[in-house]
Amino acid sequence: MSDVEITHEGRLGVIRVNRPKALNALDLAMIRVIAEALRVFAGTASVHCVMVEGEGDRAFCAGGDIRAIRAMALAGDAHGVETFFAEEYSLNAAIAAYPKPFISLVDGICMGGGIGLSVHGAIRATSEHGLFAMPETAIGMFPDVGATYVLPRLPGELGMYLGLTGARLAGADAVHAGIATHFVPRAEMPALRAALCADGAAVVAACARPLPPFTLAPHRAAIDRCFAAASVAGIMANLAAEGTAWAAETIATMRGHSPTALMFSFAAIRAGGARSLPDCLAAELALTRSVTRHPDLAEGVRAMVVDKDRTPNWTPARIEDVETGAIARMF
Repeated sequence: MSDVEITHEGRLGVIRVNRPKALNALDLAMIRVIAEALRVFAGTASVHCVMVEGEGDRAFCAGGDIRAIRAMALAGDAHGVETFFAEEYSLNAAIAAYPKPFISLVDGICMGGGIGLSVHGAIRATSEHGLFAMPETAIGMFPDVGATYVLPRLPGELGMYLGLTGARLAGADAVHAGIATHFVPRAEMPALRAALCADGAAVVAACARPLPPFTLAPHRAAIDRCFAAASVAGIMANLAAEGTAWAAETIATMRGHSPTALMFSFAAIRAGGARSLPDCLAAELALTRSVTRHPDLAEGVRAMVVDKDRTPNWTPARIEDVETGAIARMF
């Protein structure tokens, strides 16, 4: 059975990511299959819209195959790394510019590359089991797949907060934040899917349900105050000045992430606010060349994904020891 299943069902061109044991993580072969399916569906008159979904009830898509990226980086395979990111980002751009409604049904984990597979489409329906995050700074990476374009355009400073902390948003919260567009309970997802096959994208609004309260609402003002700072150090100082349990927890989270990744992620997200999506994707591709050579990526993936000891040894170990000149040279 293929890792990506392509079918034509009623009005829908369906892309099903089918690698459930790996939480539907994307490898290069899968990216290429999806890109080709989009090309074919765009020219098929009987396909009125395209829908992407994940196999199983655990994940929509947990991201790119970061183990493979690490292995290539450690082996010095710069061409392999470049090819993966270039083709993934090209797919993100194709989704954003797609000539037909592009619909994602997110009923499970949606992180990293899964965000890139969904957020650039017109319709992102999610259930109470949807779980969205950009956790890249925890592995020595930065929020990519066009996230440097998306995050600065979320309300207030939510994007910087989510990008630096990797905070997870449940499905309804992702709608509040603007990462998803519609909330549909898991029990009603099959009915939505059937309606899409029969009648196309117009049915989504009628299938959506009212949102429960935004769980980050009590912290929204503090997020805007703290994460509007002009530097990572400024954010940390603002959080310390808050003196709340939430602020202390946020500081602890950020202290556990790669200090260097926090710095270059901050710079990339800030710069993305003034760039188009194509320009953001080009800048992200350029940044991957530096980031994948930095020791923190291999070490972060080792600690969080490979060995899972969750005790990375960052280089350097503290935010205060990161040289601003070194960050500038990465760009």
